[in-house]
Amino acid sequence: MAKKKPVWLDRRIAKPAPYLILCLSKKELNGITRKLLRTTTSFPSSGAVCNTFSKLDTGELCAVVCVSKSAQQCSSLEITGLLIHEAVHVWQAYAEDMGEQFPAAEQEAYAIQAISQELLFEYERRTS
Repeated sequence: MAKKKPVWLDRRIAKPAPYLILCLSKKELNGITRKLLRTTTSFPSSGAVCNTFSKLDTGELCAVVCVSKSAQQCSSLEITGLLIHEAVHVWQAYAEDMGEQFPAAEQEAYAIQAISQELLFEYERRTS
C-alpha cells in the first residue's frame, strides 16, 4: 500500500480558522515548514507537539501537529489522548490569534471537538 501524504484539514471551526495539518515524520514537517516559513523546525522524539506559524505570504495562522514515531506505536486510546491534547493547543493558538481572552465554554468545547475530530480522522486515514 502506498504511503498516504499529509493534507491540509477542514477549517470548519470558524473562518478564518487556522490551517491545520498532521505530520507523522520529520521529512513531512520539514516539507511543510520550508513552504510556510522557508525554514525547518524540530520533530518530537516522543509524544506529540503542536507548532504554530504565520504563513509568510498571507500572515494566516497555521497549526502543524506532529506525532513522533514512538508515539505512533501507542494504543489507539493513547493516540486519541495525545491528539485531543494537541487540539487544545491549536484552539488556544487560534483564540489568541483572534484576540479572544475569555471564549465561551460551549464555543471552546465545540472548537476542540471539531479540531480533535479532524486530527483523529486524518490519523486514521494516514495509518490504516
